[in-house]
Amino acid sequence: MYTSAVPYFYGTGRRKKSIARVRIIPGTGAITINGRDIDQYFGLETLKLIVNQPFDVTNTRGKFDIIANVQGGGFSGQAGAIRHGLARALVKADEENKAALKAAGFLTRDPRMKERKKYGLKAARRASQFSKR
Repeated sequence: MYTSAVPYFYGTGRRKKSIARVRIIPGTGAITINGRDIDQYFGLETLKLIVNQPFDVTNTRGKFDIIANVQGGGFSGQAGAIRHGLARALVKADEENKAALKAAGFLTRDPRMKERKKYGLKAARRASQFSKR
């Protein structure tokens, strides 16, 4: 497990309402999210692939252990936040990774958010059904 004597690289990732604090430590490729293994935390295989995408782009799979703390949002947003934080941490680990990660779009914060509900409507854009009479 993680000890403070080992040097690590840190990155913060955000997506929708999720915020991920990601630390990468030189290791064997173990991924821990909120104290649980990635297989226990994410049920869907696609979410695990999203988390591992920065490693595939930089050819560093199996070289770093990930320790991530994620708060807020749903599983999809959390996976995107971890990917964003992991990409930022990989840039701090090696500046040469920046070009590949930027080209893949992993360093850009996804600005899409939930639209607020407006007064007089049932949801953000959903109005009550129109009737002529």
